[in-house]
Amino acid sequence: MDGTLRETVVPGMEVDIVLKKDQRTGRLTRGVVRDILTRSKQHSHGIKVRLTDGQVGRVKQIY
Repeated sequence: MDGTLRETVVPGMEVDIVLKKDQRTGRLTRGVVRDILTRSKQHSHGIKVRLTDGQVGRVKQIY
């Protein structure tokens, strides 16, 4: 699924995100969504979320 639409991302789902520090390499981090931080309906680089472990990044893949 696509992580650029806010309606497809809900708390509790498992996702891969790219952290700010990993944007150049594209390294992905897997976790469970705790909070959705992006207010707009869509974002071209992915919806920004906070994972249950506190890490913040943009959604690249939804499981």
